[in-house]
Amino acid sequence: MNIWTTVIVLCAAWPGALSVTRYSIAEEMERGSVVANLAADLGLESGSLAQREVKLDIFSTKKYLDFNKKTGELYIVEKMDREYLCPMKTTSCFLKLDVIIESPLRIFNIELGITDINDNAPHFRRDRVELDVSESATPGERFSLPNAVDPDVGINTIKTYKLSTSKHFTIEIQTGSDGTQYVDLVLTSSLDREENAVHNLILTAVDGGVPVRSGTANIIVRVQDTNDNPPRFDSQIYSINMRENAPIGTLVMKLNPTDLDEGPNSEIVHSFTLYTSEKAQDVFALNPSTGEITVKGTIDYEDMKFYELHIEARDKGTHPLLGQCKVVVNVTDMNDNYPEITIQSVKNTVDENIPVGSVIALVGISDRDTGDNGNVSLSMHQPMPFILNKSSESPMFYNLIVSEPLDRESVPEYDITLIVTDAGTPPLSDNETITLHLLDVNDNV
Repeated sequence: MNIWTTVIVLCAAWPGALSVTRYSIAEEMERGSVVANLAADLGLESGSLAQREVKLDIFSTKKYLDFNKKTGELYIVEKMDREYLCPMKTTSCFLKLDVIIESPLRIFNIELGITDINDNAPHFRRDRVELDVSESATPGERFSLPNAVDPDVGINTIKTYKLSTSKHFTIEIQTGSDGTQYVDLVLTSSLDREENAVHNLILTAVDGGVPVRSGTANIIVRVQDTNDNPPRFDSQIYSINMRENAPIGTLVMKLNPTDLDEGPNSEIVHSFTLYTSEKAQDVFALNPSTGEITVKGTIDYEDMKFYELHIEARDKGTHPLLGQCKVVVNVTDMNDNYPEITIQSVKNTVDENIPVGSVIALVGISDRDTGDNGNVSLSMHQPMPFILNKSSESPMFYNLIVSEPLDRESVPEYDITLIVTDAGTPPLSDNETITLHLLDVNDNV
């Protein structure tokens, strides 16, 4: 839409200068648009303009206007950008030119006011802003944001700012003495890096023109970690079965506690606590970095049936936090102990006429293993005139008893070999030999 206003002001600038004429047009008008009829406005006859050698003298590096000597119209030959002509962003912007008539000499001063249209959108010098905010920051803390610029003036320049929806942030706008608006990002609620490590916000600058124009910048808020999470094990108690006599270096288990923090706040060091016995620490090793528990000593079921390892995981934060767990190592018995024979109250010399049923020796058997590995039985190597009867006082004791009459003249001496065997797989056994001498009695004519 072409809009212009003519204002004639009388003055005496120099000899021959009669007046200053002012016009007002909107910027970006199309080429060929008529600004005004100078002949009519200046009181000149349009038919005499060519003869009087009328010309334009424009105070600009470009020729934006021209004069039709036949009709007397002042028209646009190149679009005018107000922001280019008046880069200082003043509310007033004029293009000055003179209309010079050579015969007779007359000079008319023309001032063409260029009014602003909303042809520029607000824009940010940086369309991506990154902020580092500690998760320990308290609500109310402020962070400066870059302001947008808009070359337009008046109502066409920036009117306000808007922030995308966020439950943690809002903005506050302040206006400087020159009218420039400044934006602060304000924290409204506490941050939790483990819940959301990065907040992506959009800051929008909106002008007051019609139609409205806007520009945006991405605000990336990176939440910096604080040591607010202790290391955590996925279980408070771990139960592990371990065979006795496991080789040194055997992996018992690998602990894998987690820490939701990052950096040194999440780096974990493992150690035994004071509740772990020295005996357990002699048998098991704990890698501080990896959390691997390995065998470093002899595991003997007969010595210890189980071990309790109390373990602490501590992070490397400035103010370290820790978590604890307990590892119970249940030792599984292996058939690694031979059964034993204990002979008591043995009679190595007896009369050949010793009565049948007499006790020659009391034999005890034992095995340090458990279960089938410790389940033992006693037998004799070969048939002899003796039997083994379990003692009524203990099933682990036997009475070696004479079961048949003895005769020195037939067999003067017996080597009684006793064999004890367990029920393990494979079975283990041991033996003891009792030598019995028979003394002669006068039993032959």
